[in-house]
Amino acid sequence: MLFHPRCTAFLALLACLLTSPAAFSQAYPSRPITIVIGYTPGAVSDLTARTIGDGLHRAWGQPVIVDNRPGSGGNIGAAYVARAQADGYTLMIGTDAQMASNVHLYKSAGFDPVRDFAPVAYAGLNIICLAVNAELPLKSVADVIAYAKQNPGKLSYGSSGTGSPHHLAGVLLAQKTGIDIQHVPYRGGGAAVNDLLGGHIGMAFLSLSAAVPQLSSGKIRIIAMVEKTRYAGLPDVPTIGETVPGFEMSSWVGLFAPAGTPADIVAKLNSEVVKVLSAPGVKEKLANLGLVVVAGKPEEMAEVVKSALKVRGDLVKAAGIQPE
Repeated sequence: MLFHPRCTAFLALLACLLTSPAAFSQAYPSRPITIVIGYTPGAVSDLTARTIGDGLHRAWGQPVIVDNRPGSGGNIGAAYVARAQADGYTLMIGTDAQMASNVHLYKSAGFDPVRDFAPVAYAGLNIICLAVNAELPLKSVADVIAYAKQNPGKLSYGSSGTGSPHHLAGVLLAQKTGIDIQHVPYRGGGAAVNDLLGGHIGMAFLSLSAAVPQLSSGKIRIIAMVEKTRYAGLPDVPTIGETVPGFEMSSWVGLFAPAGTPADIVAKLNSEVVKVLSAPGVKEKLANLGLVVVAGKPEEMAEVVKSALKVRGDLVKAAGIQPE
């Protein structure tokens, strides 16, 4: 049977319109991908995004744009991605602060960390340490506890901001030991480490990436890690939990897409991101920056978010922090 040329064209168009969404997504990615960061350049989340972006670009040949949208504790970037089209072309590096703490710290964060996002990959753990000014006679967690008890309210600790995991680590330490230590919030870890170097604060909970470069100055010392287990890069540094049973404060980063992103696109992204993060050179590079690569599945990231939401909520309440 012969068809009129117009009929043939119509049938071809109809076939395209009836093609399933899965067939369209097989061509993914066919244009540039954007990874949004809710923080300024230089943060662990930013470095993770750029590492993943470089890997995806090499693997797929499409440009990957890193878009820093700082503000409101990461809420601005997260809210932007939550409202983006769910097609796999707008992604976000989310942190524990954004995805677990902020809903307890803000009256309106602008997004729901569970409902508005599709987890793509559990990227890794951002190692946090307890560092002290070298002029203080503090060489262990036991020293910190003893000093704080002898000088109630006089020992101050810095963090990267109110409600950050660095702040909540101090809340947890005070809660579990009964010591009275004063929190001094900063706008980022860089400002906190500068005041620690200058002796304006006695100690600080810092991302390892901010603390390690300052060790050569001799002005600060790292006395403990806040994770459950010791950090392989500094195996001689104990965890706080070795002195204070039950102490643990995990900080993490993950890759997220807007809710509703097709499952096959999420699976393709996860597969490639896991390859990127698991490459030996990449793992070493990130380890030197204080990020322990996990390279986990979407469902692992989803469980981590749900668990952290409860833990952070309890700590924020214990700290008496009122939502802004």
